[in-house]
Amino acid sequence: MKLKGNSVFKSWAGIYWIMIIPALVWMFFINIVPMFGIVMAFQDFNPGKGFLHSRFVGLENFRYMLEMKDVGQIFINTIVIAVGKLVLNVVVPVIFALLLNEVKNLLFKKTIQTIVYLPHFISWVVMGGILLDVFGLYGPLNGVLSSFGIKKIAFFRSSDLFRPLVIGTDVWKEFGFNAVIYLAALTGINPALYEAAAIDGAGHWKQMLYITLPSLKPIIVLMTILALGNILNAGFDQIYNLYNQAVYSTGDIIDTWVYRVGLNDMQFSLATAVGLLKSVVGFFLISGSYLIAYKKMNYRIF
Repeated sequence: MKLKGNSVFKSWAGIYWIMIIPALVWMFFINIVPMFGIVMAFQDFNPGKGFLHSRFVGLENFRYMLEMKDVGQIFINTIVIAVGKLVLNVVVPVIFALLLNEVKNLLFKKTIQTIVYLPHFISWVVMGGILLDVFGLYGPLNGVLSSFGIKKIAFFRSSDLFRPLVIGTDVWKEFGFNAVIYLAALTGINPALYEAAAIDGAGHWKQMLYITLPSLKPIIVLMTILALGNILNAGFDQIYNLYNQAVYSTGDIIDTWVYRVGLNDMQFSLATAVGLLKSVVGFFLISGSYLIAYKKMNYRIF
């Protein structure tokens, strides 16, 4: 009877392995095969000659990349925007979760949560068009400013305003979704702790300070550490749909620069070199962040 059970288990295990074959094939052709294209970073790539016959130049593309002024600026832009998003996408959702947790009316609470949750599901293609209209010279925001006698502002054509707008609109779009994690953590706090604190005379503020926040600290630290791995991903979709030539100096990030130089200017080798450098740095950042998460929070993927 034991052998029969084992044979049934093995037959089911075989079926499960067969079920994941299409996913493995898809991953191989979509994720693994294109990686051979990194050889372009070490070549003077010519599309007519292909990978095999293009001239090998070694680290020349990387040397040229480091000599370009634009590359230093795009790395700075990427880090500034990514760090701004990282910090505010932790702080704002936590504050919102704490405030929403204090709402006692369940219907109102669920309604507010749903409203702020919805923008997450709108793509940046659609959201970008909406924001460009709202913040445009003839948009509703400038209409309100004009009614108060304030001069119209070209928001998304201002290099000084572009970064704050990118960071602010990303936080506005995602804070409702990110708050779900913290709301779930709040529901796991033992109510007896609040009852004991109330008996001791602690008000809402002290309960939040000494019970709620310490209880949320592990998940806050964990989410922050894991986000550090994506510090070089400042949001291609968002910036590509919002930026223009007037804000390249402060809004151009690694991904948009690689796209523009690699596809529009057809400098395939240079763009590949920059993209490869970003991927290598990102790999070490992700590995380091998960190592820290494992050491400090006992978090593991497998």
